[in-house]
Amino acid sequence: MSEIVNRVANSKLITLDLEDYYPVGSRVIFDIKPWLFQELILKEKDFREQVKNHDWSQYKDSYVSLTCSSDAIIPSWAYLLISTQLTQHARHIIIGDLEQLETSIFEKIISNIPTEQFTDKPVIIKGCSSKPIPETAYIRLIEKLQPVVKSLFFGEACSTVPLYKK
Repeated sequence: MSEIVNRVANSKLITLDLEDYYPVGSRVIFDIKPWLFQELILKEKDFREQVKNHDWSQYKDSYVSLTCSSDAIIPSWAYLLISTQLTQHARHIIIGDLEQLETSIFEKIISNIPTEQFTDKPVIIKGCSSKPIPETAYIRLIEKLQPVVKSLFFGEACSTVPLYKK
């Protein structure tokens, strides 16, 4: 009887799991609707007062999505004014919803992944994740890796889907 050999463990395959890059920190939606007159009209003086008196420290190390859930027309400067306070506390700020926030977070993360370790190597992009990895993140990862890798696969080492081969 021959010895069982784990060919996956002995292979040159590199598995990249985006879940390993998932940053710790709460995701927060900051809705400015309550700061509007009748939840529809932005009065500059009142708005500036709200910004001045708000406790921004509660957003320390958070990822913040700015939005307005009413149909009000919000001038760009309003979000910028809020951002001047949030940047002192939050890790990342966008205008949009939580899905857009997660996408923005991962675009930043992927842009900072060094590619040298993947040069001319077969790479598996791990597919199963218990954390909310946006689909767009996988596309950004392929854009980053495809120019340098030998091949790309998706899934688990024991069951991959081939995506690209040089």
